[in-house]
Amino acid sequence: MNDTRHQRHVLVLPDRDAAEEVAEALTERFGVAEEPQVVRDALAGEDDAEDAQWLVVVEDPDAAYDAARLDALAAEHEGWREAE
Repeated sequence: MNDTRHQRHVLVLPDRDAAEEVAEALTERFGVAEEPQVVRDALAGEDDAEDAQWLVVVEDPDAAYDAARLDALAAEHEGWREAE
């Protein structure tokens, strides 16, 4: 049986420091049980390391995390949230 409530949130941040701060804040503010993944995402066709985004991937198996709060957290660090 497929659990339709399971969500994955992807927070897109401008740099590694911001991504690491957001990952830490997720644990502190949201009580995220599973440590969020911090992933470097090079933009398509870009060779320059400066042209990379950093992603914080949050698994939300019970759809318990408030999307508006996640949006606000990402915005505090000049980023945004994408739901998958």
